[in-house]
Amino acid sequence: MTKPSLSRRRRILAALLLVVLAALALLQFSPLPASLRQTDYAVLMLDRSGRPLAARIAADQQWRFAPVATLPDKYREALLTFEDRRFRWHPGVDPLALARATVANIRAGRVVSGGSTLTMQLARLLRDDPPRTLWEKAREALLALQLEWRLGKSRILVEYASRAPFGGNTVGLRAAAWRYFQRAPDDLSWAEAALLAVLPNSPALIHPGRQRQQLLAKRDRLLEALRQRGLIDADELRLAKLEPLPRTARLPSLAPHLLDTLAADATSPLIHTTLDAGLQQRVNALAGQHGRRLANDGVHNLAVVVIDHRDLAVRAYVGNVTHGNRREYGAAVDIAGRPRSTGSVLKPLLYGLMLQEGLLLPDTLVPDLPTNYGGYSPENFDREYRGAVPAHEALAQSLNIPAVRMLRHYGVARFHDRLRAMGMSTLFRDAENYGLTLVLGGAEGKLMELTALYARLMASARDGQAAPVTVLSDVQPLPEPFPIGAGAAWLTLEALRDVARPGTARQWRLYRSSQAIAWKTGTSYGLRDAWAIGSNGRYTVGVWAGNGNGEPAPALGGATTAAPLMLDLFSLLGPAEWPQAPLGDLKELQVCRDDGYLAGGQCSARTVLAPLDSHFQAVTPHHLRVHVDDQGRRVHSGCENVAAMSARDWFVLPPAQAYFYRFRHPEYRPLPAWREDCADGARALSSRAPMAVIYPHAGSALYLPVELGGQRGGAVFRVVHDRDDAELFWHLDDRYLGRTAHFHEWAIQAAPGWHTLTLVDDQGFRLRRRFQVLSH
Repeated sequence: MTKPSLSRRRRILAALLLVVLAALALLQFSPLPASLRQTDYAVLMLDRSGRPLAARIAADQQWRFAPVATLPDKYREALLTFEDRRFRWHPGVDPLALARATVANIRAGRVVSGGSTLTMQLARLLRDDPPRTLWEKAREALLALQLEWRLGKSRILVEYASRAPFGGNTVGLRAAAWRYFQRAPDDLSWAEAALLAVLPNSPALIHPGRQRQQLLAKRDRLLEALRQRGLIDADELRLAKLEPLPRTARLPSLAPHLLDTLAADATSPLIHTTLDAGLQQRVNALAGQHGRRLANDGVHNLAVVVIDHRDLAVRAYVGNVTHGNRREYGAAVDIAGRPRSTGSVLKPLLYGLMLQEGLLLPDTLVPDLPTNYGGYSPENFDREYRGAVPAHEALAQSLNIPAVRMLRHYGVARFHDRLRAMGMSTLFRDAENYGLTLVLGGAEGKLMELTALYARLMASARDGQAAPVTVLSDVQPLPEPFPIGAGAAWLTLEALRDVARPGTARQWRLYRSSQAIAWKTGTSYGLRDAWAIGSNGRYTVGVWAGNGNGEPAPALGGATTAAPLMLDLFSLLGPAEWPQAPLGDLKELQVCRDDGYLAGGQCSARTVLAPLDSHFQAVTPHHLRVHVDDQGRRVHSGCENVAAMSARDWFVLPPAQAYFYRFRHPEYRPLPAWREDCADGARALSSRAPMAVIYPHAGSALYLPVELGGQRGGAVFRVVHDRDDAELFWHLDDRYLGRTAHFHEWAIQAAPGWHTLTLVDDQGFRLRRRFQVLSH
């Protein structure tokens, strides 16, 4: 036989090289199946330990979760032992396996073995399991070679395990591990790993009544093979065979509303949260109990948020518990993340900011009397007035009038900006649009955000650090400065700590002995939203109650509706150590015992704590140095010998404040009256009027109704005086009306337009008040 010439051999080699290069080009550049890149996954939300909280099925109605990063060792060895022992060495197609399958099929006279490698099985899954013809087998083999060339062994194992069928609509290792064994793939036992290795070969066997003994036998044969390979010992084999076959379990739905909220912006089908699945389950159960109770009172929705101060992370999130008509009350809505009227829950933030910025001290008296600002007249919950009340007490009792006066002093725009900087995303209107109602529920807030603000307040008091709160464990929010420092935060929480709220006094006494809690309630206008937010040493708990459709409920109230659930949640969480006073962030000041302002040498003083970097500078305006004669009457040097006078320091409030204050403080003593011969000179010496108009307010516009007889009705003007025995002389537009003694009220009739009321007391002191009567 003649040998090929040198040129011919070169041509053959070149042709072979071209074939090889063409094959390599085909492997490298031929597109992979689109399903490898565009798989539709179910969304799975995990807690901080990797336990499932809730899941949403994929669009094709398959429970197919995101692939695991790497295969667990037990499952990988079980899979390779059962399906493809030479996987690590073949290029995607195993010639030995194909030869063995061909011989077996010829002997059986039918197809009893396919000789497919794991890579070829992945190729078939990527092509939606086409008919098993010779042509399709060839295409499958070619794609297997391409996958091996492009992906590598580790990626092929992960892709196969994530796409393999495990019975019914359960697809992939992660979904199978949770649905059948309620654990992550990394935590599977040898028996569980072996079962999941054999199941894709006959996925229908997992269902009850469908030859489960056959499935058990397949699992046990694989376990024997693992023993033969030395991967498990005899004891492990014996114990593994004792494990029963599983039943399909429902995936948990512990936080479905949070899943919907997070999934809307998620970039991955696997959502890692900071929640605790065990705590979430207990909080769900407790919220369900309270929800059933409240439904009897016409309150059909609840929401709860629990935040851990240690890392400012959410531990439980109940977006909506609904009892009643689920469609009518919006059972699918994540109310914890939706804006609702805030009621009074912003008051502590205003208080803390004013402490921080030196505008207030805890004991500073704040006016609490009939108030009108441009037609807006706030009222306290009990419709009563206290005249003047310490700021910390006004906060603890949630008094509305002092809060509005504090906001007016602080500035609406300033407060509005601070709230937005702290994380309130719902303030979409200009500050002027909210006005003074901003602190009483004129704005809307989310339970999640408001609870986060309270948690940051406690974190600031505990550690001086108050980073933003997070619910995603794989997202670290950028640090933001919290405007309320450790000292002001601690003082704010102390104000909220000890005073029982109306309607919960008995219940609060049961809890206060077990642990310290600083908490605040709120009820929106129209009885549509009830809030209770509180903190102990470790957790902040926020509760919202109401109706998802905005329907009011007569029984609704923060103290009576939301607070009981909040207190029960703190009992569930257990007591925690209350933070010590951050003395490094506090300083001592000397203030008057009576009014909480800086002592000016004219009052009995005591020591209080104030934020270290605050600059409160207001000296008491309520203590006067007065001179009296031997009978206690006020005198001055123009009417009495200086040697016969004695000086006294006197606590005195403005007349309107004093009128209401003395009802709750019987120890209060008004200024003594001037001696008769001293009154004329006193008017020149004193800039303080001894009387005040309680109603109407300064600049008020009055509407006087027309009575049945056609005459214009009147408005009753009310005036208070320092002295109980004072007489007042009334004048309207320089027209004398008459005299009153002891109780100073007068029904005044006036034509439309502006008028001037002039009041003169029996010692010649004069007061004027302008008011307007509106026309019909």
